[in-house]
Amino acid sequence: MTAPPGDVRVDVQDLRIVLAGGSADVVGGVSFGVRAGELLGLVGESGSGKTTVALALLGHVRRGLEVAAGKVLVDGTDMVRASEQQLERLRGAEVVYIPQDPASALNPALRVGTQLKEVLRAHRQAAAAKGLGDPKARLQQTLEEVGLGGIPRLLKAYPHQLSGGQQQRVVLAMAFAMRPSVIVLDEPTTALDVTTQRHVLDTVRRLCSAYGVAAVYISHDLAVVGGLAHMLTVMYAGKVVESGTTAAVFGAPAHPYTRRLLRAVPSPERSEVLEGIEGQPPHPGRRPPGCDFAPRCPLAVPACREGPIPLVSLPGGHLARCIRTELTAGPDIREPLVISAPSPEEEDTQLRVSGLSARYGTAEVLSDVALTVGRDQCVALVGESGSGKTTLARCVVGLHTSWSGQVQFRGQDLPPSAQQRRSQVLQAIQYIFQNPYTALNPRKTIGQIIERPLHHFSPSLSRAERDQRVARVLSDVALGPDFWSRYPDQLSGGERQRVAIARALVVSPDLLVCDEITSALDVSVQATIVELLRHLQAERHLSLLFITHNLALVRSIAQTVTVLSEGKVVESGPVKRVFERPENPYTIRLMEDVPKVVTGEQQPRLPAP
Repeated sequence: MTAPPGDVRVDVQDLRIVLAGGSADVVGGVSFGVRAGELLGLVGESGSGKTTVALALLGHVRRGLEVAAGKVLVDGTDMVRASEQQLERLRGAEVVYIPQDPASALNPALRVGTQLKEVLRAHRQAAAAKGLGDPKARLQQTLEEVGLGGIPRLLKAYPHQLSGGQQQRVVLAMAFAMRPSVIVLDEPTTALDVTTQRHVLDTVRRLCSAYGVAAVYISHDLAVVGGLAHMLTVMYAGKVVESGTTAAVFGAPAHPYTRRLLRAVPSPERSEVLEGIEGQPPHPGRRPPGCDFAPRCPLAVPACREGPIPLVSLPGGHLARCIRTELTAGPDIREPLVISAPSPEEEDTQLRVSGLSARYGTAEVLSDVALTVGRDQCVALVGESGSGKTTLARCVVGLHTSWSGQVQFRGQDLPPSAQQRRSQVLQAIQYIFQNPYTALNPRKTIGQIIERPLHHFSPSLSRAERDQRVARVLSDVALGPDFWSRYPDQLSGGERQRVAIARALVVSPDLLVCDEITSALDVSVQATIVELLRHLQAERHLSLLFITHNLALVRSIAQTVTVLSEGKVVESGPVKRVFERPENPYTIRLMEDVPKVVTGEQQPRLPAP
């Protein structure tokens, strides 16, 4: 079933996509090729044009955009000029798209089996031409290939009855059911914990290799892409700024943008200062005449701002759109970070959880959990999805009331419900939610959103005093006074998360509960948020309960870590000891599943297509 080596399945030639009715480039001059059995990583920040290019592989452009030039050849068919009848025949059978959120890819009103059978039924003629055999047997084979063959009653289940990992595997089964030539994966593991992510990626890698599928994997997580892709294409502001083999790009990144992205990736093996990239990519229609990255680049010179920048050819087929590649040669040394754990006798305990058991109805989701957070300390809470991390956080802040045990703040027992707690306690413990897009009221300005907690907790403050506090906290989170009158939809994801942090800080809390607050952010924005939190923690003497499934991030912010599995604490202690010498088999497996950026000679050998 494996396609012959060298068979080019995807050939994108000088693709240019513009705003409809205008000439402003959204994507400009993008070219790359993918062979059978090969996986290309398409990386870059949000807004770099990755998804726009990926959708063009299916012959689709979003409303308000149009293809101005170039070709997108999939098995010789130009997808951007194909007729509707051709696209209907090719989509789902020869070229398949897997979106970021598996829940949105599945119909919640239909059983899983119905949706899987629908794929084979819709492409009955193509299945017969490929010799895929009896639909029922093919369906069972596909489920086994993605690791779902042994789950009873799976076909009769509805999507909401499956975990996130199982939903993503169902989507993979739908994608590979017709043995397509090309598969496009748009950040399919962003919301998954490290273990589920590892299983999904292993499945993608195995199936692409076995059936000679050309895959394009879109991601902002370079650690994930580095362990999966044969080739890398780095995009910025709608252009390819660097491309080459994974070993070449990671081992010797030639474009300053690629180097800055790599410096923002946390390491599970070392504590390092994370360096975000200040500023925002330019919007279509406002891009500078020279290098688009020049306004954010520390190496920029006047020549970088004059005229278009060509792709420079480097040894080994490595390309970079930069005129200063000679300055990027050599290793990129990152600044080490020393995070010392407080000794027990010096520790001023802010939060103490002991013997906590929590339930949803009759189902117990937490069992005898113990955890301590000291003053000026950051405790990371890690574990797979469903391990009980968010439930524990909701118990701490009083949003989940069905629990027994003891939660103490500054030595005082807290009642289960937030409504039963004193106003001073509610003010001292602030919760920052996971999704910056749903945490802010879209009808209020940023100033009104941040000011709101002051009306509740400090009603005696004058208007001038409230304005002064809002201005100060906006400055603390590196947002200027011009943000005061903006609305949330005018902000990027990272800026929204800074507003959410500012709203929590405006009442001068002592403990911040951060629930997966970087999971929806680009790696560069994530680095900026983490460094911001570290700075604010030291400046304001804050305690942090930092919940995350990104274990690599823990080394750059926390002193101690608590590992949850199925609602129980299986290991806890200083981050360095737990990460370097884990004792529990579950922790050992978690650490093995963490993706790592491997550079230079350490780059793993990937199987030839």
